[in-house]
Amino acid sequence: MGLHNLTYVQQLPVSIDAAWAFFSSPDNFVRITPPEMMVTITNGAGGQSIFEGMIITYTLYPFMMLPVRWETEIVSVMKPLFFEDVQNSGPYDYWHHQHTFREIEGGVEMTDFLQYSLPMGYFGEIVNMLIVSLRLEEVFNYRKKRIEELLGKM
Repeated sequence: MGLHNLTYVQQLPVSIDAAWAFFSSPDNFVRITPPEMMVTITNGAGGQSIFEGMIITYTLYPFMMLPVRWETEIVSVMKPLFFEDVQNSGPYDYWHHQHTFREIEGGVEMTDFLQYSLPMGYFGEIVNMLIVSLRLEEVFNYRKKRIEELLGKM
């Protein structure tokens, strides 16, 4: 099992409290995910802000109209500095996503640290190389653009 690490950094012209309010709402996950993935939150949204122990379930279509059910858990929250989610069940063998926020001049810097691995050993590594890593890059590029549309660009 290969552990893959990705880091995405984005600077936004909003206060740390405004960034926290936006990103700590599971409902906004749908707004910043490519529409062709047809993300539906099936449990854990409805206007709530995240909290430690919160379980969020989704149905999404990340590749070739194949539905995926995914359950994540918010395992750590330190408002307004960071929160972490892990996959309880879903397409990955391992998924850990940390979202950090820090004040900078004129706004906030948001960093996504992502660690993941796929099941099926060597075959999973090939699938990662050919599909998953490329799709994650597309998703985070879309997300960056969409966040700029919603919150502004520095």
